[in-house]
Amino acid sequence: MTPERTPQKMKPTKDRAGAACIRTIITVALIAVLAACASAQTNPHFNVNLQLDYTALKGTLDLLGDEPVSTQMLAGLRGNRIAASTTGFIANRDSVVDLLQSYLDSLKFHQIIKDDLYHLEAARRDMAAMKDLYLEMERTNFNRRVVATVEQIFPEDVGVSVIIPVYVVALGHDNVDAFVRRIVWHGDTPEYVGEREGELTIVINLAHAVRYGSTLQERYLSLLGVVAHEVFHAAFGNYKDHSPFWRQYEDTHRRPIDALVDITQNEGIAYYLSIDQRGHGYVPPDWYTRARDIFALYNRNAHELLSPVVTRERAGELIRSANLSGFEGSYGAQCGMFMAREIDIRMGRQALIGTLSGGPEDMYQKYETLAKTDNTLPSFSPEILQALDLK
Repeated sequence: MTPERTPQKMKPTKDRAGAACIRTIITVALIAVLAACASAQTNPHFNVNLQLDYTALKGTLDLLGDEPVSTQMLAGLRGNRIAASTTGFIANRDSVVDLLQSYLDSLKFHQIIKDDLYHLEAARRDMAAMKDLYLEMERTNFNRRVVATVEQIFPEDVGVSVIIPVYVVALGHDNVDAFVRRIVWHGDTPEYVGEREGELTIVINLAHAVRYGSTLQERYLSLLGVVAHEVFHAAFGNYKDHSPFWRQYEDTHRRPIDALVDITQNEGIAYYLSIDQRGHGYVPPDWYTRARDIFALYNRNAHELLSPVVTRERAGELIRSANLSGFEGSYGAQCGMFMAREIDIRMGRQALIGTLSGGPEDMYQKYETLAKTDNTLPSFSPEILQALDLK
């Protein structure tokens, strides 16, 4: 999904078994890919730099360690402000944003937080593990390792040049590990803006990252995959901003169904990038069974979005759930990941890379070509294909 429409995320955690499986895949795979990527720039047209900001994380760690910390100051830090407002957005509780300081006060005075929307109790429990992971990030060339993983999916002739602020925090909604948003700052107050506006910004919740494995190395390598996912979104967003094709496409594709197919491509490729480090992406044994179920859900929800009587509120709910409803329910992201994998395996990497410059309809067209020749692959309904001018 485009980061300006709603925040991007990596791995939701409602389906613990599914999320654990994906994390294991990423951890094993990244060991090999990071050794191969090293830190040298391989694509001179891919110029991405991450500006890591640990201020909010360090402030929270100090608070957890009973250091004298102003909760007003901590709640006002940019990273925490983005995390708080995004938590409110996902939970549909915008009023909680102004309550962050009171939540931090409860943390400071060791009070039990009953309505723990920001999951600060988890941060309290995992303080030592978070600190170890943060120190490992500072010690290693985290920036370059992430960028080296992402640049492999971009065409060599596509120019991407962007500096991406990355705020590392220790609080947020339980459904998101990390996300991308487009922001215009008014002092330290964020305004979330639309396509071709603002600054592409990443937020990482390190309180989630400590769940990625039992050892520091497992957590660190999985975190690289999580951040690579978000950097892909930001780099793709930068490419779109400067692409004549994409500018025209976004200006002429503003229906609810267009938002859904954008999510499907953007999130799908990013998810696939995270798992595709073991020879075209190892997947669980029930991969195709899950795919049939998720495609069925996709078709039902897309039909509703195509209805002339769908309300703005209902459309927003369906689009949000395409990527922010837990591992099982994020039907847009999962369909896109399935499509990306099948295109890569059956048509080749260049075919998948070509969808970045060809747009969502190119990705759907390639996948449907495969589905017509293999009836074991789930397909999109004729109504959806017609809406995309593919049938």
